Amino acid sequence: MMKRSIRVHAEKTGNKQILSLIPLLVGNVGLIFTKGDLKEVSDVVAKYKVGAPARVGLIAPVDVVVPPGNTGLDPSQTSFFQVLNIPTKINKGTVEIITPVELIKKGDKVGSSESALLSKLGVRPFSYGLVVQFVYDNGSVFSPEVLDLTEDDLVAKFAAGLSMVTSLSLALSYPTLAAAPYMFMNAYKNVLAVSVATDYSFPQAEQVKEFLKDPAKFAVAAPVAAAGPAETAAAPAAEEEKKEEPEESDEEGGLGGLFD
Repeated sequence: MMKRSIRVHAEKTGNKQILSLIPLLVGNVGLIFTKGDLKEVSDVVAKYKVGAPARVGLIAPVDVVVPPGNTGLDPSQTSFFQVLNIPTKINKGTVEIITPVELIKKGDKVGSSESALLSKLGVRPFSYGLVVQFVYDNGSVFSPEVLDLTEDDLVAKFAAGLSMVTSLSLALSYPTLAAAPYMFMNAYKNVLAVSVATDYSFPQAEQVKEFLKDPAKFAVAAPVAAAGPAETAAAPAAEEEKKEEPEESDEEGGLGGLFD
């Protein structure tokens, strides 16, 4: 009926894009129509789940662990715990589980003893709810994981794609907007290498040639320029200290003569 409804809708409205939903309508599935934000709708659907008991013969979707504590059962119920090798003790007339026990492992079938014990404890270990399998928007069908992408994820994926385009363009020597800056830099390096190896020169190569002729001139100039202001600032401070020292010695001498 769902497939027929979609076909009739496509014939009446001329919207052939919605026919892409028909191959997805297999098994126990349903459709949720919305004009709101797809991410918000997906979060609301995933939030609501219903607890379910562990019925005999079911395949456990998760591990089931019985926590330690008072069970509220009377001592006559200890046979269930003994069959399942669960350590217990009698505390104030009730059965108490001593340590946590992994009762059912994920993927195992639920046995009659496990089901009976969980039922007596009032534990509903499994939960069921709707799971978003596909998202349809303007004729496109995509995975719901796309809704979890953030702006940072999109920027990272775009940067990775841009890097691949740049690498491919440089390898094929095919100019693109992404590879243009690197092509210009490589061309400049090649021209500079020719200029350094020959007598040909141009303004941008003059400083490089001067550096290659005398590297020490560039290495010494930087420390001297950096140390100049510090030395000039330290000189007046040293002179002031020299001037202050005699004044202190005179004061001390005067005080000594007064008490003598």
